[in-house]
Amino acid sequence: MAERAHTDAPHHDETSYVAIWGVLCALLGVSILGPMVGVRLLTLITAFGIAIVKAYMVCRYFMHLNIEKKWVAYILGFMLAIMLVFFGGVAPDVLRPEGLRWQKTYVEPATAGGER
Repeated sequence: MAERAHTDAPHHDETSYVAIWGVLCALLGVSILGPMVGVRLLTLITAFGIAIVKAYMVCRYFMHLNIEKKWVAYILGFMLAIMLVFFGGVAPDVLRPEGLRWQKTYVEPATAGGER
């Protein structure tokens, strides 16, 4: 009976978790060393790009979303879309320094070079 249960289960590929862990550690190193370059736009692009790649790898290899049914990926995509819609809806109000009946009381300290 146990042999039959294994034949009905979806096939798991042989995955080297140590190699994936090494890739995740290397990406962590790049994301830590990236701001030391000093280029702000490059730092932001690489930081968010590396974060997306690392999240994809964790979801695929450690959460095994690649062997789940298709509707799981659709639910995940729908949740991400809802989150982006929520951020797009509140960002114009939250990112402004003042509003209709409120004012931002926190003032960010200026840096030595005068750059924000």
